[in-house]
Amino acid sequence: MTRIATTAALAAAMALSAGVSIAAADDHKAGANTEKCYGVSKAGENDCKAGAGTSCAGTSKVDYQGDAWKMVKKGTCVTIKTPKGMGSLTPKA
Repeated sequence: MTRIATTAALAAAMALSAGVSIAAADDHKAGANTEKCYGVSKAGENDCKAGAGTSCAGTSKVDYQGDAWKMVKKGTCVTIKTPKGMGSLTPKA
């Protein structure tokens, strides 16, 4: 009986740990330490809505599309250099 209880407790702890890890990953992606950065994603690698003709993640049609954004570490967006210029905190034309 003790072995079953120990196994059950271990399984519950592992499940809880996995849930916390997933939640932490989601928080990092859209948390307070990140920001939307426009014009820095390669075609098909944007995080979500990229203007007319796109619906969500992975739908941008060209590299560094000005109205496509990607979540980046807060404070780094405008320092990201691309062949089309620097990252922007607002959509580019």
